Amino acid sequence: MSHPAFDIAGKTALVTGSSRGIGKALAAGLLEAGCTVVLNGRDAVALETTRAEFAAVHGGRVHVAAFDATDPAAVAAGVADVEEETGPIAILVNNTGAQFRAPLLEFTYEDWHRLLDTNLTSAFLVGREVARRMAPRGHGKIVNVCSLQSEVVRPGIAPYAATKGGLKMLTKGMCADLGPLGIQVNGIGPGYFETELTSALVADEEFSAWVRGRTPAGRWGKVEDLVGALIFLSSPASDFVNGQVLYVDGGMLSVL
Repeated sequence: MSHPAFDIAGKTALVTGSSRGIGKALAAGLLEAGCTVVLNGRDAVALETTRAEFAAVHGGRVHVAAFDATDPAAVAAGVADVEEETGPIAILVNNTGAQFRAPLLEFTYEDWHRLLDTNLTSAFLVGREVARRMAPRGHGKIVNVCSLQSEVVRPGIAPYAATKGGLKMLTKGMCADLGPLGIQVNGIGPGYFETELTSALVADEEFSAWVRGRTPAGRWGKVEDLVGALIFLSSPASDFVNGQVLYVDGGMLSVL
C-alpha cells in the first residue's frame, strides 16, 4: 500500500490538452491513481477517441469537456459545466501547448501570438477560472506543465522559451496570490521527451545522439516518467510545496 500522503483517489481532475502526448499520459496517471478525470481540448473527435480508450479500463471515471482554453468566454462556460456535471475540480493540470520552430529573424508575428495564447494565456485563463472555485473551498492543486526551456534555450525556439519562461513566473505569481487561499500552484518541467510532437527530432539521429549524450540518464524521456511528479504535486504530500518547478529531465539542467 502506498503512503496515504499520496492518496488522491476520488478527486476530480481537469487536464487541458489531454487527447494525446504528455497530457494524455498525465490523464492516464491520474486515472490509475483513482481520480475522476475530465479531458479537455478543442478537437471533440480526438477527445472522444481518448475517452473511449480510457473508459475501456477505467469505466465512468473519465469525461470530456471540449472547449478552447485560449477563449475567455469558452473557458468560463467550460469550467462551470465541468463543476456542475462532474464535480468540484480538486486538481487542474494546465498542459495545453504548442511549438513552432524558426530562426528568430524569420519568426512571424502571427506564430508569436499563437504560441503566447496557447502556452501562456491558456494557463492564466483556466487557472484563474478554476481557482475562483477552489478558493471558497479552501484547497486545490494546480500544476502547470512548464519545460526545460523555462530555464535554457536552443536556436530556433526563442518564442517558445519565452512562453515557457513566462509560465514559470506565472506559476510563482499564482502561488503568491493563491497560496493564502489554500491552493498550491507548482510546475512540472519536462526535458526532451518522446511524443508525437517530437517524433521528427527523435528520428534525427544527430539530434537524438546529442540529447542522449547531453542527458545524464542517457536517453529521451518517456511520458510515463512524468506521472510520479504529477501525483506528488497533486497530493497532500505537497501541501507545503508551492511556486516550484520540478524538472523531470534526466539531469540535463544540472550538468554542462
